[in-house]
Amino acid sequence: MSPSGAAAASASAGDYVVSMNAHSSDEAERRLEFDELVAQYEKRIFNVVYRFLGDYEEAADVTQETFISAYKHYANFRGDSKVFTWLYQIARNLCINRLRRRERQRHIRIESLEQMTDPDDDSFTTRDIADWTHSPQQVLEQKELHQKILAAIDSLPIEYREVIILREFQQLSYNEIVEATGLSLENVKTRLSRARAMLRRKLEPYYRS
Repeated sequence: MSPSGAAAASASAGDYVVSMNAHSSDEAERRLEFDELVAQYEKRIFNVVYRFLGDYEEAADVTQETFISAYKHYANFRGDSKVFTWLYQIARNLCINRLRRRERQRHIRIESLEQMTDPDDDSFTTRDIADWTHSPQQVLEQKELHQKILAAIDSLPIEYREVIILREFQQLSYNEIVEATGLSLENVKTRLSRARAMLRRKLEPYYRS
């Protein structure tokens, strides 16, 4: 199943008996408003959840849970943050809970990284790999490298994977990451720096070439 297919399966707006407007008393209007919200944010939420979990079906489930939870807690949403930020915070908590269950089942614990690199170092991103020409061999190499990058990101501890996903895949600014995660700006920069250093080590043979 493709990511877009999984997302569509996960969050058909008609499946949600919800209200996204506390001031609307008309059920049909409320459902229409929610349809629009799902259409606007579902794919983006699914994509970030999939990058967290690495499994289409599980990401589809969490995407659906995110929108259901959004409805249940909508009364608490006052518009102080962007809608995506609010939805992301719900999805993030659901992802972390699932990852913690995985870790308990596999007896894996997240190790913190002791060595710090420069928190302002933006010298490595997933977009730093040089462009390839379009020969069949190079296309294959590019695809393989892309898979190596994704696998390396998926292997990062959750606290580092999160900021890389938000920065490199969702293209959020530092301040938007601060808002989405509740971390300080300094912590965001530190985690990004550590994550990039870890990715450098994992991808060094490919990065140098």
